[in-house]
Amino acid sequence: MTTTSNNDSDINSLQVADDGSLRHLLTIDGLSAELIRSILERASAFLAPPDQPVIRSSALAGRTVANLFFEPSTRTRASFELAAKRLAADVLNLDVSTSSRIKGESILDTIYTLEAMQADVFVVRDAEAGVPAMIARHVRPGISILNAGESSVSHPTQGLLDVLTMQRSLGDVRQLTVCIVGDIAHSRVARSTAAVLRTLGVGELRLVAPPGMKPDATWFPDAIIGESLSEGVKNADIVMALRIQHERIKNKSELPGPDAYIRHYQLNEESLSEANANVKVMHPGPMNRGIEIDGALADGPRSLITEQVRNGV
Repeated sequence: MTTTSNNDSDINSLQVADDGSLRHLLTIDGLSAELIRSILERASAFLAPPDQPVIRSSALAGRTVANLFFEPSTRTRASFELAAKRLAADVLNLDVSTSSRIKGESILDTIYTLEAMQADVFVVRDAEAGVPAMIARHVRPGISILNAGESSVSHPTQGLLDVLTMQRSLGDVRQLTVCIVGDIAHSRVARSTAAVLRTLGVGELRLVAPPGMKPDATWFPDAIIGESLSEGVKNADIVMALRIQHERIKNKSELPGPDAYIRHYQLNEESLSEANANVKVMHPGPMNRGIEIDGALADGPRSLITEQVRNGV
């Protein structure tokens, strides 16, 4: 299948309506700071304390949300399902292993079939770049497409929830120094989280990656890119570790072995010694405990990882 090119201006005109509201959520790139702030503010209104009942609404009553995960997922799929149900939507989860796609049916034929069943929202995750935008170009008016993870290109909802978590913990990101550590080159999370931070005017964004995992700088304008974890975390307020994307790395010969990665890039109390005294740590999951992040740190008082999961819903 051939997908349409991901031209930023083209996609943004597709996802943002003439009145400035969102028709689809395909990418963070091109969204205004005002629109992002309004999304985060609205999301915050649905957050209840952990010991309180979840907040429910009838906002999507009578609507049908179809979760189309053509790539494995646990947290993201569960988050979308819970969110839709808490908004009173009917929810359909399509299991790719039993779908007609493996029998040769195109993605668009699957979409058209579900459109005929009167699905209103399609949540799409796919390993191929361009799929969410391609679907958005072909659906009828009134249907919305939400990008739940697209190749190594984009994961807008993760970027939004990451920054929501940062703001709720430490305040305005314009006052923060944020360091993202790990496999930046192959991480859709890094790209989308960085895009939200950049749009909201983060104080400073640092990206730390081993050789073979360093990104193309054009994806991260204004970020400081380096290989030294000690320099990256120095006086940082937030440090977020990333999973090594083994499934997306073609040339594995350049990658550090587990021992070398732990020695130079693992987040633990020692490696964070030069960070801000109140530094918070994050990880979008799934975590490889003992590799990217020390288990005690992930479960300790510095960690915002549970809040990330909660805010994802």
